[in-house]
Amino acid sequence: MLMFLGHVHSSNRVLITSTATMEGSPEDTPCLRHFVICELLRRQSRTRSKSFKSGDFNGGPPRRRSIAGTFVMDPSLKLPPRPKANRYPKKLKKTSLLLDISTPVKKTGGAVSCFTIFAHDGKRDEGNGVYEKDEKVKEPEGDYDPYQERVVDHPTTNMETLLHLLKGSLGTGILAMPNAFHNAGWALGLVGTIIIGIICTFCIHLLIKCEYELCKRRRIPALNYPATAEAGLQEGPTIFTKLAPISGHVVNFFVLAYQLGICCVYVVFVASNVKDVVDEYWYDLDVRIYMVIFLLPLILINYVRNLKYLAPFSAISNIITFIGFGITLYYIFAEVHGIDEREAIGEVKNWPLFFGTVLFSLEAIGVIMPLENEMKSPKSFGGPVGVLNVAMALIIALYVGMGFFGYLRYGADAKGSITLNIPSGDPLAQVVKITMAFAIFITHALQNYVAIDIVWNGYLAPSFEKNAHKLYYEYAVRTLLVLFTFLMGVLIPNLEHFIAFVGAVTLSLLALFFPVVIETSTFWYSKKGLDFYWMMARNVFISIFALMGLIIGGFTSVQSIINSVFT
Repeated sequence: MLMFLGHVHSSNRVLITSTATMEGSPEDTPCLRHFVICELLRRQSRTRSKSFKSGDFNGGPPRRRSIAGTFVMDPSLKLPPRPKANRYPKKLKKTSLLLDISTPVKKTGGAVSCFTIFAHDGKRDEGNGVYEKDEKVKEPEGDYDPYQERVVDHPTTNMETLLHLLKGSLGTGILAMPNAFHNAGWALGLVGTIIIGIICTFCIHLLIKCEYELCKRRRIPALNYPATAEAGLQEGPTIFTKLAPISGHVVNFFVLAYQLGICCVYVVFVASNVKDVVDEYWYDLDVRIYMVIFLLPLILINYVRNLKYLAPFSAISNIITFIGFGITLYYIFAEVHGIDEREAIGEVKNWPLFFGTVLFSLEAIGVIMPLENEMKSPKSFGGPVGVLNVAMALIIALYVGMGFFGYLRYGADAKGSITLNIPSGDPLAQVVKITMAFAIFITHALQNYVAIDIVWNGYLAPSFEKNAHKLYYEYAVRTLLVLFTFLMGVLIPNLEHFIAFVGAVTLSLLALFFPVVIETSTFWYSKKGLDFYWMMARNVFISIFALMGLIIGGFTSVQSIINSVFT
């Protein structure tokens, strides 16, 4: 077996960068490279196509478990010079070519294309590197199960995964739900939150299903979100395959925007809650001054390069968060008004703000796939009573409860964080605000860690690999990312409008639009008849729903932000 490791560049040109052989020796590499390119060119000519899909390689039926995706040859690729050797390796028998385009996951979030080539030939090359006919490739025995092939150092149980998922979804978003219900009305808020929650859960299932299917086809254990997007688009028609090379970068960009948006919200949240308490004892200062005060501590905590040093603080913040939720609920239920005193249906112009806030609150797209990939029993993640459905049912119930009763309690006065509504003069309320601010302050470093990983490890670090001052450049990147979240918080100190903007602009795509596009491309050729038309109908509906939320929600949020800043 010969394994070639290489890249398919944006020009679709084949570049074989290294060779590992089990039958042959390193000095055979030029011959093997020459052989592979000649074989690909010959098959391109035979099929009269620039694209090879499943089954094009041996003229037989598609073998989707063996040949994954679409391999595109550059029509300008010329035949390389013939190597000096007159013969290919003796153990290179009659050729049968099997390509498996894979995108294995790295810790850095990157992906590399892997071409696995099984070749057997013992006959003399006639001078052009081409043979008259191919022998049928033997299908790999057994059905590949990615779940069985995953090697995880510290796998999580179902209960641990459930708790992690709950913690990832319970943040500042749930505290904004009463304000979201104010924008929609209590009746529309109830129905709308449940519907959006169901659609979000369904799209997560689609993403996990596509990852599993693509892993089976490529015979690799796991894929991250960007790699799933790229691999999925490689499976579809030309309109998708052309977008495949940039799809991973597009997903990374919106994940980065989402994570930085969360950090911006955290900056505003911490400053607003601390200001609310300090105003009771000192001068009434602008919230931006508190942001400046917290800037240096935020930079320093983001200099922590190893998350294990933040683990104790994270555990403390989790405890504080749940205690804070409990005390907040105490204030909510201390005086609840009847539904006849609140609007059942809010103003139509505010509905997009409701949509963006609910999306921001419900969705934890950044932790979904990593959690599923780290499970001891990943099959338990999906299914009717799987970890995902149980977690999302609990999350939706908590969010509906907080939004409904919080709106009944405070009505139109509900703020971007319900903690800002509880009386600042009450010592218990002050404890809640300060401790919640501390918990979110710690969580800022955890959320920004994802953004740092994308920007530094994913894109910039390779350029500084041999630089003696690499560590200083990394700290500079960390500082710039914190400064960005700080500046955005200073520019947009209105918490509820910023939350709606981040949810509408980033999660409309990450949580709704991208998953249905990936599923459509992944199963474009495998689904037939009614299954195909049903997939297309629901995916078109969700796509339109997501794009309307993106455009209308984004525009309304920006308009609200401008009005709040300049009026």
